[in-house]
Amino acid sequence: MNLSRPFIRRPIGSTMLALAILLAGLLAWRMLPVSPLPQIDTPMVVVSASLPGASPVSMAATVAGPLERALGSIPGLTSISSSSSTGSTEVRMFFDLDRDLNDAARDVQAAINGVIDQLPPGMPSRPTFRKLNPSTSPILALALSSRTLTPSQLYDIAANTLQQKLAQVKGVGEVSLGGASLPAVRIRFEPSALAAMGLSLEAARQAVAAANPDVAQGFLEDGEHRWLVATGRTLKNAADFSALVLRWQNGQAVRLADVAEVTDSVENRYSSGFHNDKPAIITLVSRQPDANVVATIDALKATLPQLQALLPPQAELTVVMDRSLGIRGSLAEAQWTLVFSCLIVAAVVWLFVARVREALIPVAVIPVSLIGTFAVIWLAGFSLNNLSIMALVVAAGLVVDDAIVVLENITRHAEQGLSPYRAALRGAGEVSFTLLALNVALVVVFVAVLLMGGIIERLFREFSLTLAAAIVISLVVSVSLTPALCAHVLPRRVRRAAPAGWHAAYFHHLQTLYEHSLARMLRHAWLGLVLLLALIGLSGWLFAKLPRADLPEQDTGVIGAFIRGDDGFSFQVMQPRIEAYRRWILSDPAVQDVVGTSGGNGGLTNAHLVITLKPLAERRVSARQVIDRLRRNAPEMAGTMFFGRVEQDLELSPPRFGDDADHTIVLKAGDVNLLLDWNQRLGKALSARPELNNVRYSRGGDTRQIVLDIDREAASRLGVSMSDISAVLSNAFAQRQVATLYEDDNQYHVVMEVSERFTENPLALDRVQIITSEGKQVALAELATWRFDMVRDRERHVDQFSATLISFSVAPGVTDAQALEAVRQTLDAERMPATVIADIDGDDGRPKSLVSTDGQGWLILGVLLAVYMVLGILYENLLHPLTVLSTLPSAGVGALLALWASSTPFSLIALLGLFLLIGVVMKNGILMIDVALKKQRDNGLPAAQAILQAASQRLRPILMTNLAALAGAIPLAMGLGDGGELRRPMGLVIIGGLAVSQLITLYTTPALYLLLARLQRRKGGDEGSGRGHTGSGPKGS
Repeated sequence: MNLSRPFIRRPIGSTMLALAILLAGLLAWRMLPVSPLPQIDTPMVVVSASLPGASPVSMAATVAGPLERALGSIPGLTSISSSSSTGSTEVRMFFDLDRDLNDAARDVQAAINGVIDQLPPGMPSRPTFRKLNPSTSPILALALSSRTLTPSQLYDIAANTLQQKLAQVKGVGEVSLGGASLPAVRIRFEPSALAAMGLSLEAARQAVAAANPDVAQGFLEDGEHRWLVATGRTLKNAADFSALVLRWQNGQAVRLADVAEVTDSVENRYSSGFHNDKPAIITLVSRQPDANVVATIDALKATLPQLQALLPPQAELTVVMDRSLGIRGSLAEAQWTLVFSCLIVAAVVWLFVARVREALIPVAVIPVSLIGTFAVIWLAGFSLNNLSIMALVVAAGLVVDDAIVVLENITRHAEQGLSPYRAALRGAGEVSFTLLALNVALVVVFVAVLLMGGIIERLFREFSLTLAAAIVISLVVSVSLTPALCAHVLPRRVRRAAPAGWHAAYFHHLQTLYEHSLARMLRHAWLGLVLLLALIGLSGWLFAKLPRADLPEQDTGVIGAFIRGDDGFSFQVMQPRIEAYRRWILSDPAVQDVVGTSGGNGGLTNAHLVITLKPLAERRVSARQVIDRLRRNAPEMAGTMFFGRVEQDLELSPPRFGDDADHTIVLKAGDVNLLLDWNQRLGKALSARPELNNVRYSRGGDTRQIVLDIDREAASRLGVSMSDISAVLSNAFAQRQVATLYEDDNQYHVVMEVSERFTENPLALDRVQIITSEGKQVALAELATWRFDMVRDRERHVDQFSATLISFSVAPGVTDAQALEAVRQTLDAERMPATVIADIDGDDGRPKSLVSTDGQGWLILGVLLAVYMVLGILYENLLHPLTVLSTLPSAGVGALLALWASSTPFSLIALLGLFLLIGVVMKNGILMIDVALKKQRDNGLPAAQAILQAASQRLRPILMTNLAALAGAIPLAMGLGDGGELRRPMGLVIIGGLAVSQLITLYTTPALYLLLARLQRRKGGDEGSGRGHTGSGPKGS
């Protein structure tokens, strides 16, 4: 059956079909959403809770533990982990990819409601939760600053106006504020004045808390009227509270101002923020898991003029980070790369054909196939992203292949004397089965990847289906438009000559040289098998040696930075250090904006920064080079460290702030002391391994604390309970929120503590007064002693086990595989007890890295098996598919050599390129084998002569298709412009693989074909078996 016959007879209909595909694609292109990468959203919920002043151990035991036990039974939960620091706990939950995040959030809220009674009573608020997408960073950062308004006033404005309005924008997942805290009434008690008045801190706290009762006063009514009962004016500010009467003594009122300093202040005085060189409130906006990044940012920016109008005139709102700018720049570069690839492919075709009229026939397939694919992308609900555009760039070199095969075969018949019309009928009919085998094999390669499931399938889906759609459309156009154009556009008489073009003589000499060298090779066909086996071994060795990565590090132009100080430093000590880092970062010529927050919930000695870089064309260095430069020239300050990482559009492995290690080992156990002991033991053992560098582990206490050793018998004798001691310490030192003030637009708090003069020295603990059960005052020194101690600054739980981390980097000259093997050997040699679990790269309960040698190897083998089965079905033969697959080892060697020579890790993008390479290089084998089988079946030629003639006859289309695909990948490999680092690995794989396989498979494939034919003949089979080829078109070549 000749599929092209009706299209050849109806050239106008064929042309209209191509135009329809073209117009549908153009229409879809205008409606496509844009994004940096395919959306891969791991359902994640984070629960946060705080208890000011509580130690990490206390937070883990009293807050994280009950929460984890309640949340751990939620259906669909894949992992749960917690991290507890001073005063705060964060519980992170990951769910199955198919779990509905809204349903999971409802289950989380129900679990929190059920565990409230088990949590400590001193918590200022109930635990809160938020839905997050761990694969994305904040997409928009705003700075609110003013020359006249205080930071707390700006924070109040941001909380009442910015945060609420921005959270209402479609696609926004979280709006976080930093840099200050809400206004509050702060009460600083003087312990000596309290003692003189016979008052305790707890009694004073109760008096303040009762000053503004939050209860309904009811109503009065008679037969005709009803009156609500309400108290008079409530206390609102420091002046109101200063006059509050705490008690009456000797006929005199003891007011709050008599025993404390009352001021209008802030909830948390250990918090600050800045934008460049001025104080500011920083607003960070993250998207919802299913939201489009660019569309969400566009909607946010559309609301900014309205928000600016709502702000006081002295407040200035500035956009300091906008991720959509980099995304649009990256997509624009990718689209230009697509245009350049199409032009290069067209130039390659013209060089081989030379006659413009003939060259335009296959080139016409490129715009129709690529633009038509936009319609499929839109119908499938995909976005226009770097991977889908990359698929089109690669497709530019593939879609022309089918048209080249059709044109070359039709031209060959025309050169033999047939008219263009008859040559089109015969030539297109002869290659119909070849085209079918080529495209089915290609589609199977990409569709087989989707059977892997999980995140890999979600990442590859758009690339694979986009490329498959382009290939299918090119097949349709090649069997319809291409032969129709050949029948009606080619000249009436085509010269019987060597291939046309300025290089005709050179190609003729090349073809003759190839025929002679191949004939010599076939006389020693076993050399081809030896070479093939050597290539298989070399590709396996290279595959094991290459370093691994999930995705290439993108240059998004945004750096997330972290300044960490010694945990023994105070907030006041850290502020000048952070200021020094701020000035130093701003002095870098590549930096455009820097915003940061310190203190608050992020820790008293830590600062989180967002550094926005100038456009790549202006700074001329990568974001990674900027980080390295900043790190090299960082101010040298003892006890302070700077860390930086380039923010990524998609994180498949969890980012590790504060650690530049390559790998992490998570140790889990139920016994904390046993866990800490093995953490140090393994850390020391791993530090001695030459394959590892920068081994970091817990060496015991990480931060200083004061430990109170309470004499429980003395406390009981004096009538003091443990809760009394805990309450008085919280009242004195924890910035305890003791009352809530309700306003129309927000609610504020009253915060109490002792005067700063009594918190500067640990000796103040001895003077803390506690009221006994008999109402007497007792100094804390009478029932407790204190001492300095070292403790861990963070308590981790993973899957409800206590957990610690050991991180390490790979030593220079050592591969990832060797380093990980050294770790496994150390774990085996140390013989850890079964109660301690070691998880390499588990990374604190987050999903593991997707890129592992074993997983990639099985994935590649699965794709090869799928291709073998499809080719076996098409050829109805078990040996011919092996000949086709023999083209792959040389391509693999070339691809891996290209990565190794360019020091490029083997990433998921490189893996995509390898899959693509499998489909491309198989074409060489299919083009040869089809002709050889036809010559054996129709002309009765022996295998050696048939494959020799087939290889010579198909040399030109093989060179044309390979060079077209190789040339199309050149813009990818150059990796220029925004987003080039994401495209470069695929271009290197394609160019390296095609360059090597181009030469080697021209010899190894015929050699293996001949050897398998001899093997089949010895077993009594039909050497020329090719039943799957029957009906492929008119006989004869």
